[in-house]
Amino acid sequence: MISDMKNQFLPKYVVPPGETLLETIEAIGMSQAELAERTGRPKKTINEIIKGKASITPDTALQLERVLGIPASFWNNLERNYQETLARLSEEERLQKQTNWLDELPLNAMIKLNWIKSYKNRVQQLQEVLNFFSVASLERWREKWIGSQVSFRKSHVFQSHPSALASWLRKGELEAQKIDCKPFNENQFRNALSQIRDLTTHPPETFQPETVRLCAESGVAITFIPELPQIRVKGATWWLNPQKAVIQLSLRYKSDDQLWFSFFHEAGHILLHGKKEVFIEGDDKNSKEDEADKFASDFLIPPKQYREFIQSGRCSQAVIQKFATDIGIAPGIVVGRLQYEHKINYSFCNDLKKRFAWRKAGK
Repeated sequence: MISDMKNQFLPKYVVPPGETLLETIEAIGMSQAELAERTGRPKKTINEIIKGKASITPDTALQLERVLGIPASFWNNLERNYQETLARLSEEERLQKQTNWLDELPLNAMIKLNWIKSYKNRVQQLQEVLNFFSVASLERWREKWIGSQVSFRKSHVFQSHPSALASWLRKGELEAQKIDCKPFNENQFRNALSQIRDLTTHPPETFQPETVRLCAESGVAITFIPELPQIRVKGATWWLNPQKAVIQLSLRYKSDDQLWFSFFHEAGHILLHGKKEVFIEGDDKNSKEDEADKFASDFLIPPKQYREFIQSGRCSQAVIQKFATDIGIAPGIVVGRLQYEHKINYSFCNDLKKRFAWRKAGK
């Protein structure tokens, strides 16, 4: 059974196996020279083992078993535990010098969201964070998330708060790994998007699981990950592997128009752009972001019907609701589009938008 490391006793000192060996031979009145003669090991080797300058090898452990009547497994375990403790203490000394990195992370939010456990000891907290990222050291973390191979490093969000954004993306990665997806199929994904568009009029308890299911059937994992402090990000798109894409949404503005536009924006990246890039939907604007914006706008509200609606010159609440019903989407999406394009005031028709909130754990 795997035990909780938090409850394990981890000594801050180390006892060389040689001390136990010395106590054992002294207890039976055997000298180091006699032990060397009986085991066939040089006197120098026995003396170095006792002083902690040499290790007890598996061969030596077998020889000690025959001479002293104590199982080889005992000596092997003693040596293994000794070496492991040495390595742990060395790591703790190294990590102690790196704990300032924790100040760059939104630790309180991550703990509150149950992404990581809380530790009073800074070294233990750093070890917990490294476990979360599944890396052996801070150096490996920097290589993976800060290195030149990171395709999203050009994002202003990343440049401002790399550790916070990396934490958010890592949580999305962990959740995406849990979603069983079929190999990516572009045609099937397009068909899924049409069905998901119809779900915009449904409540979260209906559209969320159904959206996840439809996307998984076409090779796309959908994750809903709360936004962390310090980062302004609505969504992200990336590929877990060549056959599995990920759409990660933060529910930043907590309204249906923003949620659905972000979802179809990210879907546009999957269909229009390559598998090697990571797209972060924040405040950045470039040609690919513009293409994804257009894909989302046109998919949600067909251009021809939208032009005819605008040309009618009527944007009352009743007219907006009827238009949304006619094209089969939530009226809040139409309101958001009209507000964004300054066709109506930002204070007008907000009651047509649906507001969402994160469900608390256990509810």
